[in-house]
Amino acid sequence: MPIKDVFLPLVGQPRGPALVAIEKCVAVAADLGARITALALEDEVYQRPKVMLPYDREAAEASSSREASDTQQLLNAFTNATSRANIRARSRTGKVPADQVAAVLAEHARFSDLTLLPVKPHDNRTESIVEAFLFGSGRPLLLCPEHLADELRPEFENVMIAWDHSARAARAVGDALPVLQAAASVRVVTVADDKTEAIVQSGTALVDHLREHGVHASFETAKGSGSSIGKVLGSWANSHGMDAIVMGAYHHSRLNEIVWGGVTKTVIGQPPCWVMISH
Repeated sequence: MPIKDVFLPLVGQPRGPALVAIEKCVAVAADLGARITALALEDEVYQRPKVMLPYDREAAEASSSREASDTQQLLNAFTNATSRANIRARSRTGKVPADQVAAVLAEHARFSDLTLLPVKPHDNRTESIVEAFLFGSGRPLLLCPEHLADELRPEFENVMIAWDHSARAARAVGDALPVLQAAASVRVVTVADDKTEAIVQSGTALVDHLREHGVHASFETAKGSGSSIGKVLGSWANSHGMDAIVMGAYHHSRLNEIVWGGVTKTVIGQPPCWVMISH
């Protein structure tokens, strides 16, 4: 199914990298020929009514104004980017309790083909939002690393599939088919120190399946050599000039990922490029 309707959450502060990431996400939507919908959410903080001195009231009003200004700056960046890209777009705003932001965004994502999400490196709130999307939206997620936003290209000519033979990886490949079909180069990569017959058969079978969809991919393995799989994938993507990685999320339980780390948490923590991820 083609990607025709994408969703862009707007949360956080309008710092430089965040604004660049918004522009890059809009450019990706334009390249896909999709409509883009932005939702800007503010944290709704409950405060017990109390008697306030005049200067306290001024401080509270200034804080409220600053929050509104942050949201407006994010929306302005989105509006300006969509105008330059000449893309169909719409935007909405809202205010919800801070602990409900992730769930509300995930619910809205159910009504889109793909969510584009700017992510900050090693940020706990970002990780909680990503997790909410993966387990609560039923839709694929495209991570845009803010720390690399200036360098990212909106066209995915070189795409890497992180293949671990799992059902989640297969789901990710299916979700990413429109992106894979448009790519100039697709490389299926499995991280393994030993290139066993089972690994080769699985990778070859995926390449054969993709060929039926007009995707001419190659298969290869990358040695782990004691490093975490997430870091190996990131290094491989960087050294081979990949524009995007397609991967499944949380092959192990979330508890194991939290306690021991894991591929998903490593990649979410600091994506090496665009990452299209599904669960």
